Amino acid sequence: MADVRRMTIPLRGAWKVPRTRRANRAMEEVKRHVVRHMKVTNEETIWIDETVNHKIWERGMQKPPRRINVVVTREEGFPIEVKIDDETDEDGA
Repeated sequence: MADVRRMTIPLRGAWKVPRTRRANRAMEEVKRHVVRHMKVTNEETIWIDETVNHKIWERGMQKPPRRINVVVTREEGFPIEVKIDDETDEDGA
């Protein structure tokens, strides 16, 4: 059975680094948040969907979003998947 969670990930840590590194740090913040809240073990890997990357880099390196809504899926035998939550992101909230 798959464990599916909807998360709003705060990316405030990305704004504490120089502006030329913000989008890179935002991607690290996504991974840190998932590791912490999904209790990822050393044997598990995390796969972040390309749409998450595009959403963070949408306004460029210097202006990533303040938060991002994602859906995290854990299924046995597969990497943990992180995807954009289409239900809440389309209306801009």
